[in-house]
Amino acid sequence: MDITSVTSFRRARTRDDLVLAPGETFIAGGTWLMSEPQPGTTGFVDLTSMAWPALEITAAGLRIGATCTIADLVAWAQGRGGVAVPDAWAAASVIPDAANALLASFKVWNTATVGGNVCRAFAAGSMTALVVTLDGAAEVWRADGSAYRIAVADLVTGNGENALTPGDVLRAIDLPDAALRARTALRKIALAEHGRSGAVVSGRIDEDGTCVIVVTAATERPTVFRFAGIPDAATLAAAISGAAGYYSDPLGAADWRRGVSVVLGERIRRDLFDREEAA
Repeated sequence: MDITSVTSFRRARTRDDLVLAPGETFIAGGTWLMSEPQPGTTGFVDLTSMAWPALEITAAGLRIGATCTIADLVAWAQGRGGVAVPDAWAAASVIPDAANALLASFKVWNTATVGGNVCRAFAAGSMTALVVTLDGAAEVWRADGSAYRIAVADLVTGNGENALTPGDVLRAIDLPDAALRARTALRKIALAEHGRSGAVVSGRIDEDGTCVIVVTAATERPTVFRFAGIPDAATLAAAISGAAGYYSDPLGAADWRRGVSVVLGERIRRDLFDREEAA
């Protein structure tokens, strides 16, 4: 789409370049920005020219640069990236599943960025589901030169809403080593075979037995449940059913989203339980 209100484009190469002029907004992949009119936006500031590393393995875990494309992340998880996946990071196997929960073709994956998907904060954002399940923390740069960290589960505040303030830039998302060592599972459902996810439920079992279950797409913001161990079926069903934030839109009613989330949650629980028994 031609964004007719945009009259300027500049590439950011230093942090000083990230200070926005009136009417400017940041762009990376731009797959959403270029899909519909952007009233009030008169200029784009390109983040890809900052040349942030897509993926970095550190002592603390995995750092995903905000401009890392979904395609690059999936390629890394499948052993096709330039940086090898550590053998202990079993959770890397869930990355392609998460990407496939996104209503987008592989062609979009080559342009859309992990950071853009998270910052857009749609309830059905598949990268949000992924990084929240793995306890992702966002590093955010402020326009005044300072920075802060926030859990991605708290960064997304509603369907299409986030905690960023004007001029904030998502620099990277950090996934901790402990979560990357976990066993994981992800299930999704949509009303149409290739439609946008109506509910996504994901989960993990840490090496210490801690269990994390996350509901996205069905609720307006990520809903996270933590248990000391794998919960029994009734406990998990009650937690998911009793959660707030289920919503209705043309792609699913709130009561349907609540019901299918309970069903998917039980399937995730069984997946994790079976793997725990087999370990």
